[in-house]
Amino acid sequence: MLLIDLARTSSAVASDSARLAKIAHLAELLGRVGPDEAEIAVAYLSGELPQRQIGVGWRTLQDLPDPRQVATATLTQIDSFLQRIKAQTGAGSQAARRALLDELFGVATRQEQSFLQRLLTGELRQGALDGVMIEAIAKASGAPSAEVRRALTLRGWLPAVGAAALRGGVEELRAFKLEVGRPVAPMLAQSAPTVTAALEKIGGAAAVEWKLDGVRVQAHRSGDRVSVFTRTLDDITGQVPELVEAVLTLPSNDLVLDGEVLALRPDGRPEPFQITSGRVASRTDVEVQRKAVPLSVFFFDALRADGADLLDLPDEERHAALAAAVPAELLTPRLVTADAEDGEAFFAEALRRGHEGVVVKSPQTPYAAGRRGAGWIKVKPRHTLDLVVLAAEWGSGRRRGWLSNLHLGALDPETGGFVMLGKTFKGLTDELLTWQTEQFLRLATGPADDWVVTVKPELVVEIAFDGVQRSSRYPGGMALRFARVLRYRPDKRAEEADTVATVRAIMPQS
Repeated sequence: MLLIDLARTSSAVASDSARLAKIAHLAELLGRVGPDEAEIAVAYLSGELPQRQIGVGWRTLQDLPDPRQVATATLTQIDSFLQRIKAQTGAGSQAARRALLDELFGVATRQEQSFLQRLLTGELRQGALDGVMIEAIAKASGAPSAEVRRALTLRGWLPAVGAAALRGGVEELRAFKLEVGRPVAPMLAQSAPTVTAALEKIGGAAAVEWKLDGVRVQAHRSGDRVSVFTRTLDDITGQVPELVEAVLTLPSNDLVLDGEVLALRPDGRPEPFQITSGRVASRTDVEVQRKAVPLSVFFFDALRADGADLLDLPDEERHAALAAAVPAELLTPRLVTADAEDGEAFFAEALRRGHEGVVVKSPQTPYAAGRRGAGWIKVKPRHTLDLVVLAAEWGSGRRRGWLSNLHLGALDPETGGFVMLGKTFKGLTDELLTWQTEQFLRLATGPADDWVVTVKPELVVEIAFDGVQRSSRYPGGMALRFARVLRYRPDKRAEEADTVATVRAIMPQS
């Protein structure tokens, strides 16, 4: 298949606002793609690279060669170029990448060049997020979308799942199994203002668990081998020896557990999140770090226990299996109740102990990997949102030389883009200002000397605010009141940010 076919489909998807129209455009192309190109096509149209990162930024993509007049580049030809670019390392690698990029763009037409530029800089946001692409894959392959979703839960990467569906339909999708050692996307929670509201939404008795302010982890054990992954599916096994040792003490040698690691003070209260995340992220002098900042682990779910897959079981059965496999001191505190007063008291105790809040869980919900399942509802003591930084403004006065005022956006799943909700420079320490300036300059998608520097929408920041009000100033028709930065969330991807719908639900209805 020619790259121009993808570029044209991408334009059609971007120009059609209707979800069904987007699905139809994508399905038509996927129905024509060859088996050896399917994974590449799904990845590109999802705004991803099979190679993930190839060391190319927007600055490298300036002064491109003149475009070709006739489209001849195939998907496999483009993929081969990107593989070669990624392979360049060491002395002279920058010049070698530049030469290969010139060669790559030299075989592309103007429309193909535009498509490649946006793909390589992460700006290909045309409304083909996972939900739309899943439906397109289902339509093109004839497989039910539920089968595609389940395979994605188990495999974790949509291009591979899409290629399997297009190659062999339902039969090949069902070949994906929960594999110990291969992480699955974690289940996420919706939000509610109070425990009472969360219990009302679930209806009847529910489990109320402490929401620990640590780093989400998924622990896999097969025999004497333990692997640990973050919520972004990064392997951190070597960075958390305490967790590895804890899992090796368990009687079962065939497990997949979901939990949280955090650094605790001598009185049992958690250290600030930055201390825990810094310790988990450190790859050097791990034993020295371990003595200075020891980690504790608490599990709250089991995806597999004693060799049995548990994903499709209701929460109460999964937790029973977890409690049978893990000693009480390694379990997240939990209360099962239908009484709002008891739930609120449990919430207050979690806060008194220094934790974030609670998660209220329906006893009947299965594990909805990678999605905000309706059966999990988080409750915090204040309004907070996980938003994405879209741009930043250079500071003045004492903040001169720092990128300071943040432009904040919520995810719009329908378009795949982000809707700006306002700006803030509050809550930023000198340390954060220094760090974010370095990060923004690395992620800049335009000139760094402009007053407003636009950036690739990758950094997630947790924002506290006092409310949401109607506003004609921003495209979403709403704005945050008194927004302030709590912390950055390097453990979250932009696709996990809170959505426009979540923000709109907070806004008072008139």
